[in-house]
Amino acid sequence: MEVRPSDVTGGIADALDGIEAAVGQGRTDLGPLGFWRLVGAVKRDRVLIDEHAEQIGRIDTAAFRAGVKLRVPVWAGNLAMVLGMVLGGLCIALSFGAFGAEAGWLRGLALIAAGVIWAVAFHCPAHWLVGRAIDIRFTDYFLGGPPPPRPGLKTDYATYLRADPSSRAWFHASGAIATKVAPFLALVFWPASGAPWWSAAILLVVGVVQIATDVRFSVTSSDWKKFLREKAVARSMEPALTGPVPVAAPAAVPVAAPPPVVGDA
Repeated sequence: MEVRPSDVTGGIADALDGIEAAVGQGRTDLGPLGFWRLVGAVKRDRVLIDEHAEQIGRIDTAAFRAGVKLRVPVWAGNLAMVLGMVLGGLCIALSFGAFGAEAGWLRGLALIAAGVIWAVAFHCPAHWLVGRAIDIRFTDYFLGGPPPPRPGLKTDYATYLRADPSSRAWFHASGAIATKVAPFLALVFWPASGAPWWSAAILLVVGVVQIATDVRFSVTSSDWKKFLREKAVARSMEPALTGPVPVAAPAAVPVAAPPPVVGDA
């Protein structure tokens, strides 16, 4: 049977209504509710995005805030990251002979600390800057992710869906790139500092290990996975420039309720 656009839209709207009701009852794991499968269908169709972005964003934010307690307003998180950048800069200043000629090891530790602190402090602000440039907004900073816990920046998913998918891909890549740049930026200061050679070697190792970790793991679980996902979405939408893209009707939303856990946003 041919699926008409109104059938698809109505099916998605009904499914989202059911998911929103489930979230209101405390079910915060959106995956088993079929939410991300619906989002995957919606984000490939501009008409569906216009019709459902607000509700999708509302559901995503409600599930996130119900499941994540360690969160602060965006302005507070950005302020903390800026203070981290300043702290990294102070560590660079200390590496320039602040401890005296007899304490070169302290200058080395200060230089290494700058690279590590910047790797954390650069990540979310890079996402924020690129996101704001492409009209993505944000709801919260939070502490989470795979161990060790680290700062994260939660998107307003309605504005995320409305952004161009290729731009969304680079939004995801920006944080990963900023993190990888940080130890090499600290390394730039080493020749003029009083830090010993081993501090430069450690920074180089940190930078290389981060890149190797991205190549090995991030393409399947983190920012680079999302980069590849949004690039694929962009490619799938290219035919829409010359004609409509057929959209399959979504399957029914599962009824069984797993134990409440935080979903991947």
